[in-house]
Amino acid sequence: MNLIFLFIGLGLLVFGAELIIRGSISFGKKLKVSLFAIGVVIIAGGTSLPELASSINAVVINHADLAVGAVIGSNIANLILVMAATAFLIPISNINQNQINQAWINIGLTLILISMSYLILPFNFIFGTLSIGLLFFIMLTQIKQGSLNVYEVEEKRDYSLLISIVLIFSGIALLIYGSDIFVESAINIANQLSIPEAVIGVSLVAFGTSLPELVVGILSAIRRKVDFALGNVLGSNIYNVLGVLGVSSFFGNFNVPTVIGSADLLFMLFVTVMILGFMFFLKRIGRTYGSIGLILYVGYIFYIYS
Repeated sequence: MNLIFLFIGLGLLVFGAELIIRGSISFGKKLKVSLFAIGVVIIAGGTSLPELASSINAVVINHADLAVGAVIGSNIANLILVMAATAFLIPISNINQNQINQAWINIGLTLILISMSYLILPFNFIFGTLSIGLLFFIMLTQIKQGSLNVYEVEEKRDYSLLISIVLIFSGIALLIYGSDIFVESAINIANQLSIPEAVIGVSLVAFGTSLPELVVGILSAIRRKVDFALGNVLGSNIYNVLGVLGVSSFFGNFNVPTVIGSADLLFMLFVTVMILGFMFFLKRIGRTYGSIGLILYVGYIFYIYS
Protein backbone atom coordinates (compact mmCIF):
# COMPACT_ATOMS: atom_id res chain seq x y z
CA MET A 1 0.00 0.00 0.00
CA ASN A 2 2.86 2.39 0.81
CA LEU A 3 4.30 1.75 -2.64
CA ILE A 4 0.96 2.65 -4.25
CA PHE A 5 0.78 5.92 -2.33
CA LEU A 6 4.41 6.57 -3.23
CA PHE A 7 3.56 6.48 -6.94
CA ILE A 8 0.37 8.50 -6.42
CA GLY A 9 2.44 11.20 -4.76
CA LEU A 10 5.00 10.97 -7.53
CA GLY A 11 2.28 11.36 -10.16
CA LEU A 12 0.97 14.50 -8.46
CA LEU A 13 4.51 15.88 -8.29
CA VAL A 14 5.08 15.36 -12.01
CA PHE A 15 1.66 16.69 -13.03
CA GLY A 16 2.05 19.72 -10.79
CA ALA A 17 5.49 20.40 -12.24
CA GLU A 18 4.06 20.16 -15.76
CA LEU A 19 1.48 22.86 -14.96
CA ILE A 20 4.22 25.06 -13.53
CA ILE A 21 6.42 24.55 -16.60
CA ARG A 22 3.60 25.49 -18.99
CA GLY A 23 2.70 28.57 -16.99
CA SER A 24 6.35 29.57 -16.46
CA ILE A 25 7.22 29.34 -20.16
CA SER A 26 4.29 31.56 -21.08
CA PHE A 27 5.09 33.97 -18.25
CA GLY A 28 8.77 34.05 -19.25
CA LYS A 29 7.97 34.83 -22.87
CA LYS A 30 6.31 38.05 -21.79
CA LEU A 31 9.55 39.04 -20.02
CA LYS A 32 11.47 38.58 -23.29
CA VAL A 33 14.45 36.74 -21.85
CA SER A 34 16.68 34.15 -23.50
CA LEU A 35 16.02 30.43 -23.64
CA PHE A 36 18.90 29.58 -21.28
CA ALA A 37 17.86 32.30 -18.80
CA ILE A 38 14.28 30.99 -18.74
CA GLY A 39 15.68 27.53 -18.00
CA VAL A 40 17.92 28.80 -15.17
CA VAL A 41 15.50 31.22 -13.51
CA ILE A 42 11.90 30.22 -14.23
CA ILE A 43 11.82 26.54 -15.17
CA ALA A 44 14.56 25.56 -12.71
CA GLY A 45 12.63 27.28 -9.96
CA GLY A 46 9.45 25.48 -10.97
CA THR A 47 11.01 22.03 -11.24
CA SER A 48 12.82 22.54 -7.91
CA LEU A 49 9.52 23.02 -6.08
CA PRO A 50 9.11 19.25 -5.46
CA GLU A 51 12.42 19.28 -3.58
CA LEU A 52 11.36 22.41 -1.69
CA ALA A 53 7.96 21.06 -0.66
CA SER A 54 9.37 17.63 0.26
CA SER A 55 12.29 19.12 2.22
CA ILE A 56 10.17 21.58 4.23
CA ASN A 57 7.75 18.80 5.08
CA ALA A 58 10.61 16.48 6.09
CA VAL A 59 12.17 19.13 8.38
CA VAL A 60 8.83 19.98 10.00
CA ILE A 61 8.16 16.32 10.88
CA ASN A 62 11.74 15.92 12.20
CA HIS A 63 13.16 13.92 9.32
CA ALA A 64 15.73 16.46 8.10
CA ASP A 65 18.11 13.70 6.95
CA LEU A 66 15.59 12.92 4.23
CA ALA A 67 15.59 16.59 3.15
CA VAL A 68 19.38 16.87 2.81
CA GLY A 69 19.62 13.46 1.17
CA ALA A 70 16.96 14.39 -1.37
CA VAL A 71 18.77 17.60 -2.34
CA ILE A 72 22.17 15.92 -2.73
CA GLY A 73 20.67 12.96 -4.57
CA SER A 74 18.57 15.20 -6.80
CA ASN A 75 21.60 17.29 -7.77
CA ILE A 76 23.55 14.15 -8.61
CA ALA A 77 20.61 12.77 -10.61
CA ASN A 78 20.32 16.08 -12.49
CA LEU A 79 24.00 15.99 -13.44
CA ILE A 80 24.45 12.33 -14.43
CA LEU A 81 20.92 11.27 -15.37
CA VAL A 82 19.05 14.32 -16.71
CA MET A 83 22.07 15.98 -18.33
CA ALA A 84 23.33 12.66 -19.68
CA ALA A 85 19.95 11.64 -21.14
CA THR A 86 19.57 15.03 -22.80
CA ALA A 87 23.11 15.06 -24.24
CA PHE A 88 22.77 11.47 -25.42
CA LEU A 89 19.69 12.37 -27.47
CA ILE A 90 20.89 15.74 -28.79
CA PRO A 91 24.42 17.05 -28.04
CA ILE A 92 24.61 20.44 -26.32
CA SER A 93 27.00 22.58 -28.35
CA ASN A 94 28.12 26.20 -28.67
CA ILE A 95 28.61 26.56 -24.92
CA ASN A 96 29.01 30.23 -23.96
CA GLN A 97 30.67 31.99 -21.01
CA ASN A 98 27.38 32.63 -19.20
CA GLN A 99 26.66 28.90 -19.16
CA ILE A 100 30.19 28.14 -17.95
CA ASN A 101 29.72 30.67 -15.14
CA GLN A 102 26.63 28.77 -13.94
CA ALA A 103 28.73 25.59 -13.79
CA TRP A 104 31.34 27.43 -11.69
CA ILE A 105 28.58 28.50 -9.29
CA ASN A 106 27.52 24.84 -8.98
CA ILE A 107 31.08 23.89 -8.04
CA GLY A 108 31.27 26.68 -5.47
CA LEU A 109 28.00 25.61 -3.82
CA THR A 110 29.16 21.99 -3.69
CA LEU A 111 32.37 23.10 -1.95
CA ILE A 112 30.25 24.98 0.60
CA LEU A 113 28.27 21.81 1.37
CA ILE A 114 31.48 19.79 1.69
CA SER A 115 32.89 22.38 4.12
CA MET A 116 29.68 22.32 6.18
CA SER A 117 29.86 18.53 6.30
CA TYR A 118 33.49 18.38 7.48
CA LEU A 119 33.15 21.30 9.93
CA ILE A 120 29.74 20.06 11.15
CA LEU A 121 28.17 23.46 10.53
CA PRO A 122 24.36 23.58 10.86
CA PHE A 123 21.75 24.70 8.37
CA ASN A 124 20.08 27.45 10.41
CA PHE A 125 18.51 30.89 10.15
CA ILE A 126 21.83 32.52 9.26
CA PHE A 127 22.47 30.01 6.47
CA GLY A 128 18.93 30.50 5.19
CA THR A 129 19.16 34.28 5.12
CA LEU A 130 22.52 34.31 3.32
CA SER A 131 21.36 31.62 0.87
CA ILE A 132 18.17 33.41 -0.14
CA GLY A 133 20.07 36.67 -0.61
CA LEU A 134 22.68 34.99 -2.78
CA LEU A 135 20.00 33.16 -4.77
CA PHE A 136 18.20 36.41 -5.59
CA PHE A 137 21.47 38.03 -6.63
CA ILE A 138 22.39 35.13 -8.96
CA MET A 139 18.93 35.00 -10.53
CA LEU A 140 18.66 38.77 -11.03
CA THR A 141 22.09 38.75 -12.67
CA GLN A 142 20.99 35.89 -14.93
CA ILE A 143 17.82 37.73 -15.96
CA LYS A 144 19.85 40.82 -16.81
CA GLN A 145 22.30 38.81 -18.91
CA GLY A 146 19.55 36.73 -20.50
CA SER A 147 17.54 39.76 -21.51
CA LEU A 148 20.37 40.81 -23.82
CA ASN A 149 20.00 37.65 -25.91
CA VAL A 150 17.55 36.84 -28.69
CA TYR A 151 14.40 35.26 -27.32
CA GLU A 152 13.65 32.04 -29.13
CA VAL A 153 11.11 29.91 -27.28
CA GLU A 154 8.66 28.40 -29.72
CA GLU A 155 5.50 27.01 -28.15
CA LYS A 156 2.37 25.89 -29.94
CA ARG A 157 0.20 27.62 -27.38
CA ASP A 158 0.68 30.83 -25.48
CA TYR A 159 -1.33 31.69 -22.38
CA SER A 160 -2.48 35.03 -21.06
CA LEU A 161 -0.74 36.45 -18.01
CA LEU A 162 -3.67 35.48 -15.77
CA ILE A 163 -3.85 31.88 -17.07
CA SER A 164 -0.07 31.56 -16.69
CA ILE A 165 -0.28 32.60 -13.02
CA VAL A 166 -3.21 30.22 -12.41
CA LEU A 167 -1.24 27.33 -13.92
CA ILE A 168 1.79 28.12 -11.76
CA PHE A 169 -0.16 28.30 -8.49
CA SER A 170 -2.27 25.24 -9.33
CA GLY A 171 0.95 23.34 -9.94
CA ILE A 172 2.38 24.50 -6.62
CA ALA A 173 -0.71 23.23 -4.79
CA LEU A 174 -0.38 19.81 -6.44
CA LEU A 175 3.34 19.72 -5.64
CA ILE A 176 2.78 20.40 -1.96
CA TYR A 177 0.04 17.78 -1.66
CA GLY A 178 1.96 15.23 -3.72
CA SER A 179 5.15 15.77 -1.73
CA ASP A 180 3.31 15.14 1.53
CA ILE A 181 2.07 11.77 0.28
CA PHE A 182 5.44 10.93 -1.28
CA VAL A 183 7.57 11.76 1.78
CA GLU A 184 5.32 9.90 4.21
CA SER A 185 5.34 6.82 1.96
CA ALA A 186 9.14 6.96 1.56
CA ILE A 187 9.60 7.15 5.33
CA ASN A 188 7.32 4.16 5.85
CA ILE A 189 9.19 2.13 3.24
CA ALA A 190 12.52 3.09 4.84
CA ASN A 191 11.30 1.92 8.23
CA GLN A 192 9.95 -1.36 6.86
CA LEU A 193 13.22 -2.15 5.05
CA SER A 194 15.44 -0.80 7.87
CA ILE A 195 17.11 1.52 5.36
CA PRO A 196 18.40 4.87 6.68
CA GLU A 197 16.16 7.74 5.64
CA ALA A 198 19.11 9.63 4.18
CA VAL A 199 19.79 6.74 1.80
CA ILE A 200 16.15 6.68 0.71
CA GLY A 201 16.33 10.44 0.23
CA VAL A 202 19.50 10.37 -1.83
CA SER A 203 18.10 7.72 -4.19
CA LEU A 204 14.34 7.11 -4.40
CA VAL A 205 13.06 10.52 -3.29
CA ALA A 206 15.79 12.30 -5.26
CA PHE A 207 14.93 10.39 -8.43
CA GLY A 208 11.24 11.15 -7.99
CA THR A 209 11.78 14.87 -7.51
CA SER A 210 14.23 14.93 -10.46
CA LEU A 211 11.61 13.53 -12.82
CA PRO A 212 10.35 17.01 -13.82
CA GLU A 213 13.90 17.97 -14.85
CA LEU A 214 14.23 14.67 -16.72
CA VAL A 215 10.96 15.24 -18.60
CA VAL A 216 11.99 18.82 -19.44
CA GLY A 217 15.41 17.61 -20.61
CA ILE A 218 14.05 14.88 -22.87
CA LEU A 219 11.34 17.10 -24.37
CA SER A 220 13.87 19.90 -24.89
CA ALA A 221 16.20 17.51 -26.67
CA ILE A 222 13.40 16.26 -28.91
CA ARG A 223 12.52 19.86 -29.79
CA ARG A 224 16.24 20.67 -30.20
CA LYS A 225 16.06 23.29 -27.47
CA VAL A 226 18.95 21.88 -25.44
CA ASP A 227 19.92 25.29 -24.03
CA PHE A 228 16.64 25.12 -22.19
CA ALA A 229 17.57 21.76 -20.62
CA LEU A 230 21.09 22.92 -19.72
CA GLY A 231 19.73 26.00 -17.98
CA ASN A 232 17.15 23.90 -16.17
CA VAL A 233 19.74 21.46 -14.77
CA LEU A 234 22.33 24.04 -13.70
CA GLY A 235 19.67 26.39 -12.36
CA SER A 236 17.81 23.63 -10.54
CA ASN A 237 20.96 22.59 -8.68
CA ILE A 238 21.51 26.20 -7.60
CA TYR A 239 17.90 26.43 -6.41
CA ASN A 240 18.25 23.13 -4.54
CA VAL A 241 21.22 24.26 -2.45
CA LEU A 242 20.34 27.91 -1.90
CA GLY A 243 16.56 27.84 -2.20
CA VAL A 244 15.52 24.41 -0.90
CA LEU A 245 18.06 24.04 1.92
CA GLY A 246 17.95 27.79 2.56
CA VAL A 247 14.17 27.96 3.02
CA SER A 248 14.09 24.62 4.87
CA SER A 249 16.59 25.96 7.41
CA PHE A 250 13.97 28.49 8.55
CA PHE A 251 11.85 25.59 9.77
CA GLY A 252 14.51 23.95 11.95
CA ASN A 253 18.24 23.45 12.45
CA PHE A 254 19.91 20.39 10.91
CA ASN A 255 23.24 19.10 9.59
CA VAL A 256 24.52 17.08 6.65
CA PRO A 257 23.84 13.48 7.77
CA THR A 258 26.99 11.41 8.30
CA VAL A 259 25.60 8.45 6.35
CA ILE A 260 25.71 10.48 3.11
CA GLY A 261 28.34 13.04 4.04
CA SER A 262 31.72 13.14 2.37
CA ALA A 263 31.48 10.36 -0.25
CA ASP A 264 28.29 11.60 -1.94
CA LEU A 265 29.32 15.25 -1.85
CA LEU A 266 32.77 14.46 -3.27
CA PHE A 267 31.10 12.43 -6.01
CA MET A 268 28.83 15.39 -6.79
CA LEU A 269 31.89 17.65 -6.95
CA PHE A 270 33.66 15.20 -9.29
CA VAL A 271 30.70 15.08 -11.68
CA THR A 272 30.27 18.87 -11.68
CA VAL A 273 33.97 19.40 -12.42
CA MET A 274 33.73 16.83 -15.22
CA ILE A 275 30.81 18.71 -16.79
CA LEU A 276 32.71 21.99 -16.48
CA GLY A 277 35.64 20.33 -18.25
CA PHE A 278 33.44 19.37 -21.19
CA MET A 279 31.95 22.88 -21.29
CA PHE A 280 35.22 24.79 -20.89
CA PHE A 281 37.58 22.77 -23.09
CA LEU A 282 35.28 21.17 -25.67
CA LYS A 283 32.45 23.76 -25.67
CA ARG A 284 30.18 20.76 -26.05
CA ILE A 285 28.35 18.15 -23.94
CA GLY A 286 27.72 15.26 -26.29
CA ARG A 287 27.04 11.55 -26.39
CA THR A 288 30.41 10.77 -24.81
CA TYR A 289 29.33 12.49 -21.61
CA GLY A 290 25.83 11.05 -22.05
CA SER A 291 27.21 7.51 -22.01
CA ILE A 292 29.58 8.21 -19.09
CA GLY A 293 26.85 9.91 -17.08
CA LEU A 294 24.31 7.10 -17.47
CA ILE A 295 26.93 4.51 -16.49
CA LEU A 296 27.91 6.59 -13.46
CA TYR A 297 24.27 6.89 -12.38
CA VAL A 298 23.71 3.13 -12.51
CA GLY A 299 26.94 2.61 -10.58
CA TYR A 300 25.95 5.22 -8.02
CA ILE A 301 22.61 3.54 -7.36
CA PHE A 302 24.37 0.20 -6.84
CA TYR A 303 26.86 1.91 -4.50
CA ILE A 304 24.31 3.51 -2.16
CA TYR A 305 22.36 0.27 -1.79
CA SER A 306 25.41 -1.97 -1.37
